[in-house]
Amino acid sequence: MKFLKSTLFLALMGAVSAVNAQGSDMTSATEAADQPVRIEVQTPTIVGVASSNEVFSTLVTAVAAADLVGTLESAGPFTVFAPTNDAFAKLPAGTVETLLKPENKEGLKNVLTYHVVAGKFMAADVVKAIQSNNNAFSVKTANGQSLTLSLVDGAVMVTDAKGNSAKVTATDVAASNGVIHVIDAVALPQ
Repeated sequence: MKFLKSTLFLALMGAVSAVNAQGSDMTSATEAADQPVRIEVQTPTIVGVASSNEVFSTLVTAVAAADLVGTLESAGPFTVFAPTNDAFAKLPAGTVETLLKPENKEGLKNVLTYHVVAGKFMAADVVKAIQSNNNAFSVKTANGQSLTLSLVDGAVMVTDAKGNSAKVTATDVAASNGVIHVIDAVALPQ
């Protein structure tokens, strides 16, 4: 699993001692205050980001049940239109429970991959593509079908093959292998 590493520089202040880069000798607190310390912070994958946010617990459960964790932790990059728990709750009663059954794994995989687009497309890119295509930009998803993106009252809307629409409620959630845009409904493929 590859992680994009970002480096944070922290300046040590006050009477703090620091170990030098080799870790073998101590520097004085005064010297340490003048030296930045590098701390490696790993940006999580799409699965890691979703797992760390309770509003995606249903999505995370579904991704695991469909055996898509490995795929969504791979290098990508991916753009994921991620439905929240509330989005899954809008489905007819029993739908989520039925999809999570082992015998429905392929159907669940079909639904989930319908929310994934190859490549990393930030919100500004999406809006520009929509505007450049007469307010209707079609994107091919990982399951081979398309979603249509449009602007309605300044908000990006995602319309599925059945004509149902989801509103993008949050954008540009960074992950090491792509980006997440949060949606308020589950897109359903044919």
